[in-house]
Amino acid sequence: MIKNDFHMIKGQVAIVTGASSGIGFATALALAKAGAKVAVGARRTELLEKLKKEIEKIGGECITVACDVTKRSDCDNLINSAVNKWGKIDILVNNAGLMPLSFVKNLKVDEWERMIDVNIKGVLYCTAAAIPHLLKQNSGHIVNISSIAGRIVFPAGSVYCATKYAVRAFSEGLRQELSTRNNIRVTTIEPGIVDTELTNTITDKSLEAFVKHSKSIQALRSEDIANSIMFAVESPPHMNVNEITVRPTTQER
Repeated sequence: MIKNDFHMIKGQVAIVTGASSGIGFATALALAKAGAKVAVGARRTELLEKLKKEIEKIGGECITVACDVTKRSDCDNLINSAVNKWGKIDILVNNAGLMPLSFVKNLKVDEWERMIDVNIKGVLYCTAAAIPHLLKQNSGHIVNISSIAGRIVFPAGSVYCATKYAVRAFSEGLRQELSTRNNIRVTTIEPGIVDTELTNTITDKSLEAFVKHSKSIQALRSEDIANSIMFAVESPPHMNVNEITVRPTTQER
């Protein structure tokens, strides 16, 4: 990827949720390589320590914070830990999410609630914790990871798609509220099929064929999505990359 000469992020402070694997892990590493100081949060702290070592190996700075985004106090603690360490935050990547797809008729209500708690409330909690700091400095960038499912609804994805539509709507509302008035840019990233752990949470046995099909497609890599995020955050200040949709070349919908 060609680096932008106008707005490099060296020295900026970035926060990434769901950083223990997949897109979050790759994004934190990419941010660190570009010179950002990175605070990473997730429930699996042992994997965060692995990420921290990778970042420190390339000369970067990283702090790890145990964070379950369904708990508002954990989200507050993640943001506050970065501010206490470095005095500010510049970039928030709301990446934590899960996708236990199921047909509505199978009434996996507990899974619905979990998706709402992680995919929607987690984004809201972390954003709420970050906004006062971004407003104070009158700058910043919020990146929310939605999905192609935030644009296209499919069978067994009713609730998951609803959560990702919510993320997209919230992001656009944030942009209208904060970008023109407070110089806080907002970007929504909408990946198609990515080779991550996301399908591991599917418990509906009738979706085995779907999972098999999704694995047959040459999926995107987590690094592909990290590169998309880097394009947005490294864009010049006058340019707000609002939405990026990224699909595998062979993915039809």
